[in-house]
Amino acid sequence: MANFEAYQEYQRIEDFEEDSPPGEEDLLVHVPEGLKGKQPLHIYHFHQKNGFACMMLSEFFELVQLLFVVTFTTFLVNCVEYDVLFANRAVNHTGPGHNPLDRNKVTLPDAILPSQQCTQRIQENSWIIFLLIMAAIFWIYRLVKVFCNVLSYWEIRQFYIKALKIRMDELCNFTWQEVQDRLISLQREQQMCIHKKELTELDIYHRILRFKNYMVAMINKSLLPVHLQLPLLGNVVFLTQGLKYNFELILFWGPCSLFQNKWNLHPKYKRSGNRLELAQQLSRVILLMGLANLLLCPFILVWQVLYAFFSYTEVIRREPGSLGARRWSLYGRLYLRHFNELNHELHGRLGRGYKPTSKYMNSFTSPLLTVLAKNIAFFSGSVLAVLIALTVYDEDVLTVQHILTAITVLGVVITITRSFIPDEHMVWCPEQLLQCMLAHIHYMPDHWRGNANKSETRDEVAQLFQYKAVFILEELLSPIVTPFILIFLLRNKSLEIIDFFRNFTVEVVGVGDICSFAQMDIRRHGNPTWMSEGQTEASIYQQAENGKTELSLMHFTIKNPRWQPPQESSVFISHLKEKVQHDAQTGPSTQLLLSEAPVCTSLHSNESGTGPDNLLASVLAHPILTASGLQGRDHRFIPPSTAASAAASVLASLSTSQFAHPSRGPSHGLLRSSVHPESTVYRSDRTIIDSMINSDSRIRSNALQSEFASAEMSLHAIYMHELHQQSSHPQRTSGQWQNPVPMRDLHANTGFQAHSGLGASISMPTPVHLGGWQEEGEEEEENEDDQEINSGSTPKQGTGSSC
Repeated sequence: MANFEAYQEYQRIEDFEEDSPPGEEDLLVHVPEGLKGKQPLHIYHFHQKNGFACMMLSEFFELVQLLFVVTFTTFLVNCVEYDVLFANRAVNHTGPGHNPLDRNKVTLPDAILPSQQCTQRIQENSWIIFLLIMAAIFWIYRLVKVFCNVLSYWEIRQFYIKALKIRMDELCNFTWQEVQDRLISLQREQQMCIHKKELTELDIYHRILRFKNYMVAMINKSLLPVHLQLPLLGNVVFLTQGLKYNFELILFWGPCSLFQNKWNLHPKYKRSGNRLELAQQLSRVILLMGLANLLLCPFILVWQVLYAFFSYTEVIRREPGSLGARRWSLYGRLYLRHFNELNHELHGRLGRGYKPTSKYMNSFTSPLLTVLAKNIAFFSGSVLAVLIALTVYDEDVLTVQHILTAITVLGVVITITRSFIPDEHMVWCPEQLLQCMLAHIHYMPDHWRGNANKSETRDEVAQLFQYKAVFILEELLSPIVTPFILIFLLRNKSLEIIDFFRNFTVEVVGVGDICSFAQMDIRRHGNPTWMSEGQTEASIYQQAENGKTELSLMHFTIKNPRWQPPQESSVFISHLKEKVQHDAQTGPSTQLLLSEAPVCTSLHSNESGTGPDNLLASVLAHPILTASGLQGRDHRFIPPSTAASAAASVLASLSTSQFAHPSRGPSHGLLRSSVHPESTVYRSDRTIIDSMINSDSRIRSNALQSEFASAEMSLHAIYMHELHQQSSHPQRTSGQWQNPVPMRDLHANTGFQAHSGLGASISMPTPVHLGGWQEEGEEEEENEDDQEINSGSTPKQGTGSSC
């Protein structure tokens, strides 16, 4: 029932697992009234699911939903006389109390069989009885789990109230950062974790994201077989909830998984002596799992079809255009996810990137498809207009067979075809839209730069940002495709998987075994082309691809300003500060960028006017304005500059001291200095930023802090990608405003060791496909989070002509 249960988890919270190392099963040992505390994973999910009442209501309605689908489907198959319903057989209504004129009218009770006849039909069908028994067993299994979850949820509720001092009616008013701060304070007071005196933010993240970090690393290293080469279609990414569920079942928490419990990898997988034997064992487990999926395929497929029918039919009838809306794919959420990025952080970031990505995807149009769509819409609209006019004239037209169906189908066709017709008055710039995307998604392959107007780039973005119709189709095909991926593709990766878990698993005191990439260790997993040359000892096999280690370190540092990075990470952050400060001296002033903010916001069609949005829009559009020779308010000609120099200027000016939480201690983040604000490196124009913060009185301080933190990370993503491009492809840049100063030269002047900087000459990497990197010697909530990050319908955009 592997996949069958996975599909049930679409609309419910992921089951909580114990994730404590030995000796910490009862994590809180001194909380009031003898409460047994729960792990950070449980505490986090309780907060994200809005408390006890919401969680229990979700569990209850999941049981009701399963019962309804099974009962209603059985009723439709066995208890409805469709010949009578479709008027293929006459019904005699003559008799006492019946009007002879109503003889030909069919009512719903006429088409429903008596209960005795319905029961007899069910009893005579052995397949129906077998399916009902299977569904009953699964429903009872879910019922037992719900009862167990009730006890678990209640303990967490008591922990929030008595240990964290947070009442349930106030839970929605607390951010996760505030709950996390209380956890850390509670650890200092009552020594919850018996193996560590201090509980750090990274420890909490590791416990919550133990298995998720492994999945992100395996996607980053192209270890999981999610890329399929299909005839005519070429490279296709296929990763569904069912396939992901099977991956996790095999690797993490299944009966024969690599982990012996929820916190430790089995010791035999940490030794290299028997790697071939272990690979054969894993291959057999994958084969058995694939055969189990193949055996259950008919039942899972039936459930998928029924679930899709009951879930989407009414939505498609009411809003046919919803199928043309886009959503972040499951692969995209893993590919774009930072190490140690919580679900709500990922959702917020990708939610902010939804509009620019939609605009970029809609900027591509096919002239041939546009002509066809216009003509199909014209013919369909003409027929629909006549049918509507006839029904207005005489409503009896609706009783004609298939008229209502024709009206519905024509409406759907018109809605779909109009989505392919671009707005002829809009012109979008693909390169700028791609840059705006990057500000929020933080990752993109090198070969996208300069090729934003090519269909190949659009196709690769579509792998991350898919149509909702494609998502539904993939989920329907998942029961059929999943067994073959497991049997024929994943089995071939058995030895690589064994090597991956042996080479990239480390044990952390008080946490257990985690993926070494999740430590964000620049020395072990840094990439020299991402500003870590001279600081990393990683081989090509050990390097995280696409700057994942460096960007993840930046993201975690910004989101957790009180976190104390290890020495190697602190050196990297210090070098980046110095580089930003140096580049800001030759970049545009912050006053100039802020004066351009209204124009830039308009260029990017950003409806929001908050300070962080204006800053980001200014940085993104500043190179366009300077290249066009526009003048600022100071009436000086603006020298040409890049987005990197503009980002450096804003980063050097940005200060969060005015809106940081007053209880925070000394900051080790990039821009935060709440207790000693004058110690920050970035303070050249801080009064301008502070005035912007103070003027935005509509937003609460904690929300504003979160927005500025997100904008800060967006600026760092732009800045680091620009430096990466300049170092990897120096021939693409020219001029005094675009040649970067090597970090080793900069650090030689500022007292840093020369070997820790970014080299001036780095060999150019070979262009590769999205997610398809392969290394030397190596081939490459939860549905918890399949909640959609989409908001609103996809806007129709222009013709995609290049600026």
